[in-house]
Amino acid sequence: MRTLLENRKARIGLAVVVAFVLLAAVGPLLVSDPTDFVGAPHQSPSAAHWLGTTGQGQDVLAQTVVGARTTLLVGVLTGLGVIGLGALVGGIAGYFGGRIDDALTLLINVFLVLPGLPLMVVLAAWLPPGPGTIIGVLILTGWAWNARVFRAQTLSIRSRDFIAAAIISGEHPLRIVVVEILPNMASLLVASFIGATLYAIGAQVGLEFLGLGDVSAVTWGTNLYWASNDAALLTGSWWTFVPTGVGIALVGFGLTMLNFGIDELTNPRLAARRSPLHSRPGLSATPVARELR
Repeated sequence: MRTLLENRKARIGLAVVVAFVLLAAVGPLLVSDPTDFVGAPHQSPSAAHWLGTTGQGQDVLAQTVVGARTTLLVGVLTGLGVIGLGALVGGIAGYFGGRIDDALTLLINVFLVLPGLPLMVVLAAWLPPGPGTIIGVLILTGWAWNARVFRAQTLSIRSRDFIAAAIISGEHPLRIVVVEILPNMASLLVASFIGATLYAIGAQVGLEFLGLGDVSAVTWGTNLYWASNDAALLTGSWWTFVPTGVGIALVGFGLTMLNFGIDELTNPRLAARRSPLHSRPGLSATPVARELR
């Protein structure tokens, strides 16, 4: 943890992510019910309603804060599901090899060649709307790429001495995969989880914006859906969608920076280097500045 905080990108990303986690956990306790009609429709931001009201007269601040909880929760659960399924399938395929590897690799490749976005839209439209459906659809369409990565990593680990020692001691193969192999991919698991969570938040918001989620729920995706239905752009009611859009962008920024920081810590070659101009001895801005005078 100390090393993570010493990385500037990771520190910035972690601060942003923690801020939104606290907002999602505590914020709903501090605002009014987001489904209450508290004023006239399309009121601009004021002292009474800091972020204005929606096209139905609901408080935008309450909807933005409460929507963060469900959106982030779905993102985290989806990330865990994507990484869990991908790591398990990829680990088993890479460890056992042979026909098991061939069968699981074929399954992975089938899911990889399927068009992800159309499949998400079709499944979300066909299944009952709700957070559970969104989570299931996103896990089903997002696990295969991670499984391929974990399979390749498992192939490079399974020949090491500690794996041979575990086999000789009689450990169950599944236990070897879960207890011996996967913990040695901790940095890859964390980075993949962050990436999967970011993918899940974006995909969830996109599906709900299209009306494929539970439109009666308060999430960032449904906030944008109702803003679009209320013709917010035509009426100039920017406050009904900008706060949600800023929240999505900041969460994405925080997760991306955190992922970059973890990548730099696990692979020093990716660490930021000084530019070639500054790394060359004898070059500085001073002589240039004197010539321009």
